[in-house]
Amino acid sequence: MSKRKPIHAVEELRNVATDYYQKLDRASKDPFQKVAWCSSVGPAELLLAFDFKVYYPENHTAMLGSSRIANKYIPVAVAQGYSPEICSYLTSDIGAFLMKETPLTKAYRVEEVPKPDVLVYNTNQCRDIQEWFAFYARTFNVPLLGIHSPKNIEEINQSHINYVEEQLKQMSDSLEKISGNDFEKKKLEETVHLSLETSNLWTEVLETAIVVPSPFTFFDGCIHMLPAVVLRGEQISVDYYRLLSQELEERVENGVAAVENEKYRLYWDGMPIWGKLRVNSEQFLELRACVVASTYCNSWIFSDLNPQVPFSSMAKAYTGLFINRSESSKEKYLQEMTKKYQIDGIIFHNARTCPYNSNTSYGMPKRIEEQTEVPNLVIDADLNDLNVYSEEQTKTNIEAFIEQLAGI
Repeated sequence: MSKRKPIHAVEELRNVATDYYQKLDRASKDPFQKVAWCSSVGPAELLLAFDFKVYYPENHTAMLGSSRIANKYIPVAVAQGYSPEICSYLTSDIGAFLMKETPLTKAYRVEEVPKPDVLVYNTNQCRDIQEWFAFYARTFNVPLLGIHSPKNIEEINQSHINYVEEQLKQMSDSLEKISGNDFEKKKLEETVHLSLETSNLWTEVLETAIVVPSPFTFFDGCIHMLPAVVLRGEQISVDYYRLLSQELEERVENGVAAVENEKYRLYWDGMPIWGKLRVNSEQFLELRACVVASTYCNSWIFSDLNPQVPFSSMAKAYTGLFINRSESSKEKYLQEMTKKYQIDGIIFHNARTCPYNSNTSYGMPKRIEEQTEVPNLVIDADLNDLNVYSEEQTKTNIEAFIEQLAGI
């Protein structure tokens, strides 16, 4: 049997994650320190510029999924009136909160999630993020601030940027009052600069997979993306990706493949199946198939950030998110990625409770296959709710798909 090749930087990643969560825990107990909750592609740079410690519930609920305990909590939220059809990130996170349990305890010796002084979201991801954060705003009786992004964008134009930029500036006024700190443009420029550096280095990491054989997989990316999500805008994320990038470049130089005897190169569209990350990774490994790229991991590439024009560049970067684009715009992107990474096949994850981040409902897989002549497989599952995941069916479908590629 093939073995997964460990990435040595993961030891430092554990230290980075532990330090991040323990600092958040201390900040939550410090009466002089303000804590902000932020959606994963929300305006983190602005919060950091006001000296908030920033917590990301989406990372917490991905931990619930990867720990395979989300289904313990989803029914608790459903009992409160939340539909089982809405985002399982939302239902599992609220359920865990209501049961006063968190995977942070086992992983980082943190007893509870930090208490927020403000919650900030961006609807560039979905409507559910607004309702998710609204639950906590009511529970903790704290302000809820949101950016409402234009949807289904073909090409971003100046009116889109102006619309979001104005909301960011209004949010800045509110954050100034909540934090008790004056707005300093220089601080915002610094955090945007660090986010851009993080984004550029994360891009370097992901693009090492262009090389054949690839030194890195989508499944590795789901683990190593943590600093890009929860620590962008801070120096520590820059330092970490320099370390990881160096290790991967050494792999490239020495011909070290993430998948030994790599035979097939795949693309993953949609969310990870968090509770089956290892299972899926190992199956593709055995089949000599390397999932070299994904829309998900690339969602934290913000190359439009510019510290010289922080507000307008944040507006452009966060509005240009893949999930926020039109079907035709997404198709152009996927066409480019299949060429860039020499893709042999595409995996579309149709996540039951995440229709916003699933691209299977309106005929895209068929159109992409016609446009690129790259075959694809649709996997029906979910990001956190494993009750809708069929182990045997998924395994059989993946095996049949690889056999199909072998016959082409």
